[in-house]
Formats: sequence, structure tokens, C-alpha cells
Amino acid sequence: MKATERILNILIFTFLYAPLLVMVVFSFNASKSTAVLSGFSFYWYKELFASSDTITALQNTLILAVASATIATVLGLIAAVGIFRMRSKPLRNTVMTITDIPMMNPDIVTGVSLMLLFVFIGRLLGLANSLSFITLLIAHITFNLPYAILNILPKLRQTDRNLSYAAMDLGCTPVKAFFKVTMPAIRPGVLAAWLMGFTLSLDDFVISYYTNGASFQTLPLKIFAMTKKTVKPDMYALSSLIFITILVLLILVNILQSKSQKDNNRTLKKE
Repeated sequence: MKATERILNILIFTFLYAPLLVMVVFSFNASKSTAVLSGFSFYWYKELFASSDTITALQNTLILAVASATIATVLGLIAAVGIFRMRSKPLRNTVMTITDIPMMNPDIVTGVSLMLLFVFIGRLLGLANSLSFITLLIAHITFNLPYAILNILPKLRQTDRNLSYAAMDLGCTPVKAFFKVTMPAIRPGVLAAWLMGFTLSLDDFVISYYTNGASFQTLPLKIFAMTKKTVKPDMYALSSLIFITILVLLILVNILQSKSQKDNNRTLKKE
């Protein structure tokens, strides 16, 4: 039984990560071939940084991902605290159900509905271009927000409310007590919310396609435009760099969460 489970695990992980490994390997290929390795080379990485269009698209993508993840995390933190402090259970369950809807909607439904909303508002305001970076940012915040709430809320439920009350008894204001006591306890959840929002925004295509202005091109949109002709191996190099960066970030987050959990366990043992 254990041997069968191991074989299944190997097959699953091979299926998941073999395409990424192939992409990374061929990003160092000396030729354009995706079937034959002609030799090890950094040529496509040099081509990547020499392409101004690609670098601009990458900068746009990073700006959008950082901005949307940060705003969604802040709003998600506020919303999670509000939901956590709701006394009415039916109301809390209703709000959580509404929160889950954007995650269950297909991306194309979300993208088209947001596009129609932005175009409608743009016409009411008499705007020449209804879609722009602002509409794209709002769209990314919209689909990142539920993930932020669902990452932060469990951490809030794990905290002891009495600690905040004790801090206020000792002279802290409610806001100061939150940042001094609650925030350190839920920091791993906040960090996970930001990281998830960043990664979701980084590779989003469908919603970006419908809510993007013509003057602001993200990396997924540029790659899609390239598929109409041919995808150059410098895109393999860029995708490899993004994959490695996200992998390192995930490892760091797991290490920080593990360290935080060990510190909490040590504190509880001392008490």
C-alpha cells in the first residue's frame, strides 16, 4: 500500500513539475529548438533584458501585482476583523457566503461583468476611454480580496481576545492594542494573503484581458499576443525567473510560519 502511494505521489509531482523543469532547462538552450538541446547558454536571458517591450510589460505586471496585493490585503484585514467581531451568526454566515462567490465564479464571468460595469460607469461620466490602469487595478483587487479575507480570518480565530482586553486595561487604545497584540499574532496570515494576491495578480490573463486599457500591457497579455505568431525562448527565461522567485518566496513564508509556530509553542510551554 505504501509503495503504491509513493508511486502515485511521484507520478502526481512529475505531472505537476515536469513542464516547469522542461521550461527552465530550455531557457538555457543555445538555439530556438524546443526538442533538441544545442548547448548551455545565457543567450535568451541576455535577449530578455535587451527587449524594452518585455521589460516594460514586466514592470507593469509587477506594479499591478504589488499595488493590488497590498490594497487587497489592507481591505481584507479590515473586512476580516469586521467579520470576526460580528455577533450575529446568521449575518456572519451570509457575509462569508457572499465572500465566497467571487472565488467560485469562472474568471470569464468576472471579467465580462466587470468590463460591462466599467464601460457603463465610463459612459455615465462621459469618459473617452472607460478602461484603463485604474479599472484593471480595481478588477485585480476584486478577485484578490476574498483570498485575503480567508487567509487572515483563521488567524484571527486562533488569537485570544482576552489579550486585547488586557492591553486596553493597561492603557492601550483599541487601535494601539490591535497593532501591539493582535497584529503580531496574525502576521503570518497577512503575509500569506499578500503573497497569494501577488501571485494571483502576476499570472492573471482572463480578467485582465477584459478590463485592461490599450495603453497598459501586462506580461500575460504580451505573451498571449505573441502566441499569434511565435513565442521566443526569452519568454522561457522570463517565466523561469518568475517561477524561481515565487518558489523562493513560498519557501521563505513557510520558514517564517514554522518559526512563528515554534516560538508560540515555546511560549506556551514556559507558561
